[in-house]
Amino acid sequence: MTLRHLVLVLGDQLDPEASGFDGFDPAQDAVWMAEVDDEASHVWSIQPRIAIFLAAMRHFAHALVKAGRTVHYTRLDGKGNRGSLAAELELAIRTHRPQGLVMTAPGEHRVLKALQAVAAAEGVPLEVREDRHFFCTVREFAAYARGRRQLRMEFFYREQRRRHGVLMDGDEPVGGQWNYDAENRAAFGRAGPGLVPAAPAFRPDPLTQGVLDLVAERFADRPGNLANFAWPVTRAQALDALADFISHRLADFGHWQDAMWPGEPWLWHSRLSAAMNLKLLHPREVVEAVEKAYRAGHVALASAEGLIRQILGWREYVRGIYWTRMPRYLELNALGAREPLPGFYWTGDTPMACLADAIGQTLEHGYAHHIQRLMVTGLYALLLGVEPQQVHAWYLAVYVDAVEWVELPNTLGMSQFGDGGLMGSKPYVATGRYIERMSAGSLCGRCRFKPAERLGDDACPFTTLYWDFLVRHEERLASNPRMTLQLRNLQRLDADERRRIAERSAAIRRGEVGA
Repeated sequence: MTLRHLVLVLGDQLDPEASGFDGFDPAQDAVWMAEVDDEASHVWSIQPRIAIFLAAMRHFAHALVKAGRTVHYTRLDGKGNRGSLAAELELAIRTHRPQGLVMTAPGEHRVLKALQAVAAAEGVPLEVREDRHFFCTVREFAAYARGRRQLRMEFFYREQRRRHGVLMDGDEPVGGQWNYDAENRAAFGRAGPGLVPAAPAFRPDPLTQGVLDLVAERFADRPGNLANFAWPVTRAQALDALADFISHRLADFGHWQDAMWPGEPWLWHSRLSAAMNLKLLHPREVVEAVEKAYRAGHVALASAEGLIRQILGWREYVRGIYWTRMPRYLELNALGAREPLPGFYWTGDTPMACLADAIGQTLEHGYAHHIQRLMVTGLYALLLGVEPQQVHAWYLAVYVDAVEWVELPNTLGMSQFGDGGLMGSKPYVATGRYIERMSAGSLCGRCRFKPAERLGDDACPFTTLYWDFLVRHEERLASNPRMTLQLRNLQRLDADERRRIAERSAAIRRGEVGA
């Protein structure tokens, strides 16, 4: 039989209704999937991240075969595995001799270019189709961005709300305002979060357990713990996770979404981003479920709007930024940061309680919520002056929901201000007092460092580095109106105090403080 199309399916494209399957004919088409070392090693991925991709891929391939589709699947431990997507695709083309290749657009520029190069070298046409797992296409975002001096998410989000009729009353936003972020910044009291609903746990079936065993053996040198692996890796599990979130955590999600508490990794967060990024869930069904819960009176508008803004606004926005700015975006470093990433980011071994908690949780579960990412691990790297590409590689390696289209703009742009303000209107910098406030002192109370102090042996490294950051970038930030108050406070520091801050910051960078 002549093979008409070989349909390429990547590890983050696990949807049988994806555009790559449009017109699929089981009599003359086949599916190609490959597990390769290179995708786990081009950044030093931790064990939970490797495992969620492989387990989800194997379940998806099994479902395709059960549905009567031919699947040419290369396992990571398969004999003769060539180790990269490009090399495996080359072998597949030469073995199966398809008339053409078809795929849904990948989520990573590097992968797209590699597969296009193979197809061109082998003389086989490759059709790349639109990814329908988004509200906005790349072309639509490019048209929106064209001619705009600033690309602020808020205004894009409002247009998306109007266009898709989400949380709208006619032409006006439900409740009379677009954004309820001001109501979603609460911290817990000293007593903590109280009783947190149990997160759904999806026990590994034999297929998933086989993956966990493989990853534990093959990547034994990587950080991470698979003993408590319980992420959804099938469409049915993802739907169960969505239903559980809507029923048990959405109502309190908005109010507490920025709060932190040690030893509580999940709180009221949805943990649905991995399922959406693997394409086990469509963002439309998540948004529809959230709006339905609000319309039925089950949750407050602030909680519903907060979650919808993350998906319909931020998620779509960062994808647009990524695909309209790559590949140059990956190289941006507006602040000229050159420091190496501290080694404790791979171990969690640091006396700074907030970092130890966030990094330890990350390595254990492959998860941290957005404030832990932006205002703990990301903030410290920004203040320290770590090269943003190293921060990007770490985030891509350690989070189970990390696919480059969403991770890179969030890290390099929003967290590290590497794009100079394309995404964020200012660097998100703060002293240790912010962490103290958002954790109600629960993290700082466990730490020998004092967030109110910027100098001295007990001074919080976040606080020392905050003032050092302002001193180092004072001239650059002087024209930014959102930094006026912070720079005005900087003027109160005399030359001697600035010198002492610079000296202690240098000691922190040498690992003599906070190590």
